Amino acid sequence: MSTDLVSTKYTFACDPDECDVLIELTSSDGFGFPSGVMEITCPCGRKPVLLSVVNATIAPTTTKEEKMENPTTTTVPDTYNPNLLVTYKVIKGYSDPEYATDKVTSIEWDLHNARQNSKHNAVLLSKIDTVKDIITEAYGDSDDQETLRSIAEALDIALTRTIEWSATIEVSGTMELDLLEDSDTDVESEIYDNLTVDSNHGNIEVIDQEVTNVREN
Repeated sequence: MSTDLVSTKYTFACDPDECDVLIELTSSDGFGFPSGVMEITCPCGRKPVLLSVVNATIAPTTTKEEKMENPTTTTVPDTYNPNLLVTYKVIKGYSDPEYATDKVTSIEWDLHNARQNSKHNAVLLSKIDTVKDIITEAYGDSDDQETLRSIAEALDIALTRTIEWSATIEVSGTMELDLLEDSDTDVESEIYDNLTVDSNHGNIEVIDQEVTNVREN
């Protein structure tokens, strides 16, 4: 037995020269009987003109409690075939891809195992990071650095630590100025804007720099 609610839908139009609004209103008394004559007021304050009255069907609303009592189930598509043979491309880095053919069910299990392995690897990497923090903090004061070094090598942990440093560098040099065109050149601004510091050592990273005390000798 259908539980759809049979109601009445009214269509109104307000003054096209002033408001020009189309209003649709659906009503029901809860028992499915057609509603009687209805009048409404437009938000502009006018009485709109009734254009049509037709029966309308409203699907019942499912409450949260009803959803919990009747949980939805996943419907398997009619076209689903777990034994269907599928040809797909196997990507291997930058080398030429290969093509393989396998059943849908086998591909599904491969995808599932790949997702599980990815989660497992993430957990292991997190644990390795924790071990690295423990080793680097204890290594300097440890009486058994050899054992800590062996653990680090087994887990491919680089025994390094990051330090912050600052240095003062005294730099001097020359700059050629054209006496005819550059007579108004601000030497101090030129040095501030163009003098930079870099490192030729891969382990040294210059994060911040500031040029100060520029003077012309």
